[in-house]
Amino acid sequence: MSDLASTLDQATKDGLLLPDARKNIDLLLNASTSPVVLASVTELAVRGEWEELNDRFFKTLAFGTGGLRGRTIGRVVTTAEQGEGGPNERPEHPCSGTASMNFFNVSRAVRGLIAYAKRHVGTERKPKLVFAHDTRHFSRDFAEFCAKVASELGCDAWLFEDARSTPQLSFAVRDLRADAGVVLTASHNPSHDNGFKAYFNDGAQIVEPHASEIIAEVNAIESEEYDAVADDQRGRITVLGAEADRGYMDRLKSLLMQPSLLEGASAKVVFTNLHGTGGQITVPMLKELGFEVLTVPEQDVRDGRFPTVASPNPENAAALEMGIALAEQEGAEIVIGTDPDSDRMGVVARDGAGVMRLLTGNQIGSLMAWYRAQAAFEIGWLNETTRARALFVKTFVTTELQSAIAAKFGLGVVNTLTGFKYIASKLRKYEDAIPEDKKGDYRSLDEDTTRKLRLEYSRFFLFGGEESYGYLGCDFVRDKDANGAAVMFAEVAAYAKAKGTTLPDLLDEIYKEFGYHEERGKALVMEGADGAAKIQSLARSFSQRPPTEVDGVAVERVRDFSVETIFDEEGDELPKEGMLFVDLADGRSFAVRPSGTEPKIKFYLFAKSPPTDELAGSKAAVSESLDRLWSAIESDAAERMR
Repeated sequence: MSDLASTLDQATKDGLLLPDARKNIDLLLNASTSPVVLASVTELAVRGEWEELNDRFFKTLAFGTGGLRGRTIGRVVTTAEQGEGGPNERPEHPCSGTASMNFFNVSRAVRGLIAYAKRHVGTERKPKLVFAHDTRHFSRDFAEFCAKVASELGCDAWLFEDARSTPQLSFAVRDLRADAGVVLTASHNPSHDNGFKAYFNDGAQIVEPHASEIIAEVNAIESEEYDAVADDQRGRITVLGAEADRGYMDRLKSLLMQPSLLEGASAKVVFTNLHGTGGQITVPMLKELGFEVLTVPEQDVRDGRFPTVASPNPENAAALEMGIALAEQEGAEIVIGTDPDSDRMGVVARDGAGVMRLLTGNQIGSLMAWYRAQAAFEIGWLNETTRARALFVKTFVTTELQSAIAAKFGLGVVNTLTGFKYIASKLRKYEDAIPEDKKGDYRSLDEDTTRKLRLEYSRFFLFGGEESYGYLGCDFVRDKDANGAAVMFAEVAAYAKAKGTTLPDLLDEIYKEFGYHEERGKALVMEGADGAAKIQSLARSFSQRPPTEVDGVAVERVRDFSVETIFDEEGDELPKEGMLFVDLADGRSFAVRPSGTEPKIKFYLFAKSPPTDELAGSKAAVSESLDRLWSAIESDAAERMR
């Protein structure tokens, strides 16, 4: 150890090892009980892998409102970490480091959550926690570990028998009346990442007032060691399987507004779960609804390497290429893809000319929003009297086309910060507004009953979503749900077919009525310790020196969510967030914000044209204007980073 300390001290003196990394190496060596940590740090130091050590130790992976997320496999895998190897060619042990996803950080996270859950429920009963996981490297290991820790610390735990989706975890927390839940996932991140996503008793990701206290509990824990309670005080671990799946699927069917549209539906659908969890629920659901479902055999395999795609993200066309090829071969009309934890859904649909068209998250969401709004009046869910209590909830960076649709139907719109937890917090607000003597055991009520209660006493959430391929059309799940989105989108597809049109052509009809809206998502990726510093520096630059002119057009308004006090459409004050929104005088706009889950800074670009039947010209003009806008923003960002 003395030789290692000397080597590390000299590297720090020479500017090769960051001072914070040096401090955090000592923290982990003193706090971890695993021999792999010492062996890995020693090997990396001897080999002079200072960049790797800086990336692993430049910070302590802090528990935030979204939980934890980081690399679980290093760029450099040490001999000790590789060990005898694990399933799907992964190392035997996760990446050692304070900034990495490993048992040290997972232990801190789950024990902090347990500590707060115990305080929250008091001493009258054991806290109840639910654990789920996706197909990523170490996800099952982490989930089993969490359930074991919960039991040994006096909590009852429910653990899914195998990989399940994030939205099913949300549903299970509510259905089981649990006090908290966790899903081990890094969503659509690269295969080397994993994460710990925490939920509270309403089935939503944690927000205030609970977030700060849970974060404090987690961040106060500095050691892997803990004392288990006495045997007679330990909790029970219950395995969840087919029965839990059935309960979730039955509830998802209530998302259908006009089930008769699907009677005798003969549409052929290609589905791919991109090696993740989506096939567990979505495939049998679509088959039960009458669709002929084809899956991509190579991608049915649950594999944390995601070996057939460069990125397991259904918003990328490349991820759906195998699905598109199968659709062309079999004459299918739609390709649906979900990410590893099945909370995001991407779609490719055949247009009237027979061409398969990739739809953006904004387009997919707008099709569902428009259909659900018009259907709600057709079937009597809404009328002239009740429409004022119905609404969409979306993020600020989601298309304004949905606001235009809502305005036509007389519905409300509430914009939230990025992150589905903010949409979920609105759902909790609407549920809490119903008088206690009216709602009773709200979670046991069917959707027809809860809708009527919300329309009479509160607000009725008809649809919500975000541009990043997340959608929701109910309140019995409190996170974006690709399983439910597949059900809702299947109904839109059946509607289009009944009208003798296609989904892309239906979207064009919407554009003709509301104007062509186009959005672009761009990002600058900067990994590692150096990248994190550059991202924060660039974000600060935009906040401190916002642009006054972009692409030769004057800036009309700037909203800095990091410093301004901003209220939403219901008068609720928004938490401060590192996002800047810039509106130009010609109607274009863009937003910039650091990603909370990936090493990138994101840019959201918006442009639109007035309603017209001449869509081709509008599309070309709007697209060209966005090309110019991004070119100007990219040049400005490069100048700011010099």
